[in-house]
Amino acid sequence: MRIEGQRQSSNIEDRRGMSPGMMAGGGVVSIIVVIVALFLGIDPRPLLQQMPQSQVQTNGPVQSTPEEEQLKSFVSVVLADTEDVWTDLFKQMGKQYNQPKLVLFRGSVQSACGSASAAVGPFYCPGDQKVYIDLDFYDQLKRQLHSPGDFAQAYVIAHEIGHHVQHELGLTRKADAMRGRVSEAEQNAISVRVELQADFLAGVWASHAQKMKGILEAGDIEEAMNAAKNIGDDALQKQSQGYVVPDSFTHGSSAQRMKWFMKGFQTGDIRQGDTFSIPEDGL
Repeated sequence: MRIEGQRQSSNIEDRRGMSPGMMAGGGVVSIIVVIVALFLGIDPRPLLQQMPQSQVQTNGPVQSTPEEEQLKSFVSVVLADTEDVWTDLFKQMGKQYNQPKLVLFRGSVQSACGSASAAVGPFYCPGDQKVYIDLDFYDQLKRQLHSPGDFAQAYVIAHEIGHHVQHELGLTRKADAMRGRVSEAEQNAISVRVELQADFLAGVWASHAQKMKGILEAGDIEEAMNAAKNIGDDALQKQSQGYVVPDSFTHGSSAQRMKWFMKGFQTGDIRQGDTFSIPEDGL
């Protein structure tokens, strides 16, 4: 991915020097909710949004390595690229794009959606309109999830920004309303549609970023597709437990995630990403 000479975003909030203090009951319960939800294959974010906020964090100097600072700069450039693309696309729709913040943290973090550990992975919190990421995740992406490459890293950010785009367009609110009226299995199915749409929006970003700035190098799209394949629910379940439980999927299968990212990249048309009106067998 070509990032030389590109601007860095000013919307980075660096909390790597923050450490959690004593937690009241709500903070402890939040972490328990995350652990249990992940064990059951449930997306913890809707649950965390309902938790009370009670964790206290203390700030301190950021201790960082040159490699980590280089990664921070990369993340900042990718975030800036998403800002440029979505600001332009929203303008074409007659809308204003409100840029989200991206929070860097280590180990655990407090958000408007509750307390979360790095084990949750990168996530978007609509309550404060921020993306959260522990940079150590990228080492996990490379080594444990077998998804190396800088564009695989960019895809992760673009996917979470896709959730912010959904929030800006009112799609998150509609999905949450749908979840409140159905069974657990149906809630999971709704979550899959939400996540596949975020994959699609990541592809739309890549398409327009290439047109605007020529960011892509040989093999970049293959890196993103490889990441989408390796973080599909079926791939993760096979790796962790040796078998697949489709009813517990919350993000979509490898094939689905690859399909929707590529559809977004090939069309570049946000109107082609309505994952909610398509029959399940068409996803």
